[in-house]
Amino acid sequence: MSDPNPMSGAAPSARRAVLAAGAAVLAGGTLAACGGGGAEAPAREPGGAPSPEGSGAASGQAGGKTLVKSSSEVPVGGGVILKDQKLVVTQPTAGSFRCFSAVCTHQGCLVNKVANGTIDCPCHGSTFQVSDGAVVKGPATRPLPEHQIAVAPDGVISLA
Repeated sequence: MSDPNPMSGAAPSARRAVLAAGAAVLAGGTLAACGGGGAEAPAREPGGAPSPEGSGAASGQAGGKTLVKSSSEVPVGGGVILKDQKLVVTQPTAGSFRCFSAVCTHQGCLVNKVANGTIDCPCHGSTFQVSDGAVVKGPATRPLPEHQIAVAPDGVISLA
């Protein structure tokens, strides 16, 4: 009668080799999926503005992705929403840029407007400050997560 476990006759070291190879493949795929971009890294300092097209092309700065080709694309006191990257770049005061997640912390809707000093969510009416992502009006209770950005001397804004 044949053994139902085809590996039962194999040497223990052969089984270990097969298991180790499988684990390495899985670990490599997991690390690759988690790496790159740094888009989720929290930021503490003013950043840059995202590009409407969201090309993702390297800007020549620390491996960041270009968000906005020119800081002039981001209005003072307002911002630009980058739907594809799920980011919003704001310029609370002239020359000061910040970048936040465009995903509302209430139930995950994308914000759709930056006006009158707030970032607005259309789903349930939450609003957030353009200066620091803090909740102005709920139902959201947590601020928008901030992302580090860099503004190059030529005005190109990219993820740091």
